[in-house]
Amino acid sequence: MSDNLSVEHVTGHLLGRDGAGAVLLGSRCQSCGEYYFPKTDSCTRCCGTELGDYALGNEGVLWSWTVQGFLPKSPYNSGESVESFQPYGVGYIQLACGLKVESRLTCADPQQLRIGMPMHLVEVDYGRNAGKQLRTFAFAPAVSGSAQEKQ
Repeated sequence: MSDNLSVEHVTGHLLGRDGAGAVLLGSRCQSCGEYYFPKTDSCTRCCGTELGDYALGNEGVLWSWTVQGFLPKSPYNSGESVESFQPYGVGYIQLACGLKVESRLTCADPQQLRIGMPMHLVEVDYGRNAGKQLRTFAFAPAVSGSAQEKQ
């Protein structure tokens, strides 16, 4: 990343912070206990409207995945062209509460991804647009012995 570019965290509103770094922010229904990401104000399970903010955490397991091998169509805009596009992993991460979250993955190598592997939330730069470095959340394979990634 170039030092003179400002950073636009396009998914910053979906994240909070705790002692372990970034965590996904969601909701939990006060009536039935259903979890949601992103936050919502109504429950599709019981039709309740009493939902509270809930920190969903920063760890899970890879439930399913694929590699995005071509530049996505609009509204995706990373500032890349067809020629400069780099493939990236996309997957569903099952969080400890059971909720599955779709996420960009830091790894696009099929030899390094396996269903059921532990994953950890990180923040990544993924492109440039209008003179800004774009940043989002992603999940990375958890480091053996420590699920912490340097923030």
